[in-house]
Amino acid sequence: MERSTSYCETQLLHQLADGSDAALRQLFKIYRDRLFFYIAKITKSEQVAEELVMDVFMKIWTHRSKMSEVDNFDSYLFRIARNKSIDFLRSAAGNARLQELLWDQIQAIAANDHADTRLLVKEFESKQREAVLALSPQRRKVYTLRHDEQLSHEEIASQLNVSRYTVNNHLVEAQKFVHRYLAQNMDLAMVLLIAKIL
Repeated sequence: MERSTSYCETQLLHQLADGSDAALRQLFKIYRDRLFFYIAKITKSEQVAEELVMDVFMKIWTHRSKMSEVDNFDSYLFRIARNKSIDFLRSAAGNARLQELLWDQIQAIAANDHADTRLLVKEFESKQREAVLALSPQRRKVYTLRHDEQLSHEEIASQLNVSRYTVNNHLVEAQKFVHRYLAQNMDLAMVLLIAKIL
């Protein structure tokens, strides 16, 4: 059965290399669900997963002439999916709209009493607190006044009797540290939530 499946896939890849859109549709039908769940697990977003699955197959179609040369299409396909997922997460790190999308989806699921997602959010918040506690006392104070008490740079400078430049420097370095800490201790998708908290 495995050999038959492999032979069928090889045929489809040769047909695809010859420009068969029917072969592409058949490969999409075979792999769509697996790719969707794989990408959704990385990005934590079903909407994003739907879009990236289409992107993966668009790339396959764009490079269809080379598909007959691919030895392991399964590995090839999931490598593209992984790279596109990581590219998305990297772009989301600097895109407020994407950050909001991920955050809103995670929060919505948590609100619907999905225990695993609620635990994920709690884990993120716990790691973020750990990172803040690891800051130097002065830097932690500045960070807390800014993010917990919502004071302006000027207000923090006045309260601590330091310059606004010093406050800004502490905040920049604190954010870098927290970002690195979370990147080292959590998966990439959850690190994106830093932007919602910092």
